[in-house]
Amino acid sequence: METNDESISTPAQKPNTGVALWAIAAFITAIVMCTHNNSAMVLGAGFFAKCFAVIVGTILGLLGALAGDAIRRFARPDFIFTTGGFAHLIWIKIFWRIGPQLVGLFLGVALGSSLVLR
Repeated sequence: METNDESISTPAQKPNTGVALWAIAAFITAIVMCTHNNSAMVLGAGFFAKCFAVIVGTILGLLGALAGDAIRRFARPDFIFTTGGFAHLIWIKIFWRIGPQLVGLFLGVALGSSLVLR
């Protein structure tokens, strides 16, 4: 009995919107870090060097955010105990939601931009 490949359907995978959002955040951060920076390294660079710095900063920023997400998934505590009250509990929850990703994003963008513009 032969099977027809067209009759076998696989469920469609949902696109990962988290990766797309971190890529957009890395792109915006790279643009801001390359345009609103008053250091001699950035001011002395040309237009195409800054464009390449934005591209490399975006890629490394996205990789940093994904590495931060992996660290968050590994190190996130199961239970949170606090003596600081409700506001401190909210702050801890917000940190464990986006904190490590933001640290990785900023470090990746800064490293990528500075490697190109150096």
